[in-house]
Amino acid sequence: MIEISDHAAVQINEMFSSLDWQHVYLRVGVVDGGCSGLSYDLRPDDTMSDEDLSFKEKGVHVIMDAKSIEFLVGLKIDYKVQGMTGGFTMDNPNVKASCGCGASFRTATYLGAVNKC
Repeated sequence: MIEISDHAAVQINEMFSSLDWQHVYLRVGVVDGGCSGLSYDLRPDDTMSDEDLSFKEKGVHVIMDAKSIEFLVGLKIDYKVQGMTGGFTMDNPNVKASCGCGASFRTATYLGAVNKC
């Protein structure tokens, strides 16, 4: 469903190690917003609902809400270092268009509003 690179898994687990939560999940989803219509929601979460899909990838416990699944099937999450900074990258085969800054995207099945940049 979603692939997490070894480098991204190390970074995620390192970030999670500083949280004092009984359960720590990586919540992956999409939210309406941005120039192209959808933005990624990638964050730690300590609560899983009955509607969430749950799986482990490279030692990371991932949860995803059912509404996001169609937009994220095949998503590859990586962590890249460029110069003195680093960040997570998303390679999503469902993306048909994205904004110039890469913060939002649109898929063929997305029916929501598209905002102007």
